[in-house]
Amino acid sequence: MRVVVADDAVLIREGLIRLLEEFGCEVVAAVGDGDRLVEAVVEHRPDVSVVDVRMPPSFTDEGLRAAVEARRRVPGTPVLILSQYVEVSYADDLLADARGAVGYLLKDRVVDVDDFMGGLRTVAAGGTVFDPQVVAQLMVRRRRDDPLAQLTPREREVLGLMAEGRSNPAIGRQLVISDGAVEKHIRSIFAKLGLYAEDSDQHRRVLAVLAYLRS
Repeated sequence: MRVVVADDAVLIREGLIRLLEEFGCEVVAAVGDGDRLVEAVVEHRPDVSVVDVRMPPSFTDEGLRAAVEARRRVPGTPVLILSQYVEVSYADDLLADARGAVGYLLKDRVVDVDDFMGGLRTVAAGGTVFDPQVVAQLMVRRRRDDPLAQLTPREREVLGLMAEGRSNPAIGRQLVISDGAVEKHIRSIFAKLGLYAEDSDQHRRVLAVLAYLRS
């Protein structure tokens, strides 16, 4: 994978570069502010960008805003937000184009390198990966017109685990149900959200997760 890294903290930035290179990735650019992130994405068209939220000059939400701008300039460019903070102000904008290829993980809760790299590959492949705490914060902003209103509690549980990037077998293990039951719930979720079979299952999965995160 060709990766852009955007983090103003030099030690974290250099640590990410070494980690990614150990796993066979090519870091095509490493930057410390939002403007340079956008420039790097436009120039290099990476397979995925790893982006911190708080960067110069105000150290509030520059990284998120830059990620949104990067996806405006290069539609669908994969972005994985990696931060200590849950900042929802621009997270909805990052999800708004319904293209997938986005993720949001919390630095302090990444305890397994293989899981992190798996999440990065999922985002690069067009999927979505969100830490449960990020999902919880986004759900606080629930909209009045909820497209998920028809889902059963179990279907919501399944969809929530899909939003965390879990595979069907992993969902089954978490909920102690069979793979067939997981597939049945997912088919029902797709039907209730109006996601039909002419689209690929991966595309429908991404759209279902995005509906969940925005609802």
